[in-house]
Amino acid sequence: MGSLILCHKKKAKHPYEISRIHMHIYTIEELCYYFCNNLYLVDCTIINHQLCDWIDEELDLYELAAELRNLLEQNASNEQFILTVLSYDSIYSAAEITKIHNVLERLKNQNEVEREKYKADNLLNSDEYSSAILVYQSIVNKEWDESIGKEFYGRVYGCLGAAYGRMFLYEEAARMYEKAVEICKEEKYMKAFHYCCYRYMTETEYTKMLSKDPIYLALNTELKEEINLANEKADFNISDECFEQWKKEYRKID
Repeated sequence: MGSLILCHKKKAKHPYEISRIHMHIYTIEELCYYFCNNLYLVDCTIINHQLCDWIDEELDLYELAAELRNLLEQNASNEQFILTVLSYDSIYSAAEITKIHNVLERLKNQNEVEREKYKADNLLNSDEYSSAILVYQSIVNKEWDESIGKEFYGRVYGCLGAAYGRMFLYEEAARMYEKAVEICKEEKYMKAFHYCCYRYMTETEYTKMLSKDPIYLALNTELKEEINLANEKADFNISDECFEQWKKEYRKID
């Protein structure tokens, strides 16, 4: 049986708005939850005096607000600010806070572009595909950081391919995977590229592409075997008409 967590009684009459994701926060517990699940998003847009005033005036947590204001005046790190809030509340255990601290340390030791990819990766894993794509695109469209190597950007293109693919935008996904292959030369990106081409090209176009290189034919054979195996394991078959309808419905989702 899990232990009970005693929450603070005070709920804000006027919520704190995190404009970046259009979220309204009413309690200190909700603020802690946001911090822990969006560490890559926490920056000066939320760590500021406005948040301290809200904690003071709306939640009546005067001591915490004063401590946080003092951290801001001392130009303390974002990590210190977050951990101070988490330690004040009882929603997370000491072990959980230690784990969060380790993640914050890892983020702190990354350069800007690596933090941006971490942010995009989390958005992708949270099914926020459109938002992830915008962040990945911002990484590859600005001047590349030579200190981290081209392979890093190849992986970013691979992630872009994955994001587009999960939205059933196979033509766009294929272009991203093709760029990933050019940089990284990894088989997983090559196979993903061929699968996306198989999904969006006509049979004539796909056959013409395969004829360009014997390696393509070998990959196609392997791909078809994997698709057939997946279909055998599935409990049902999806018609092409049904699949196309699903894609159209999915693309209408904001």
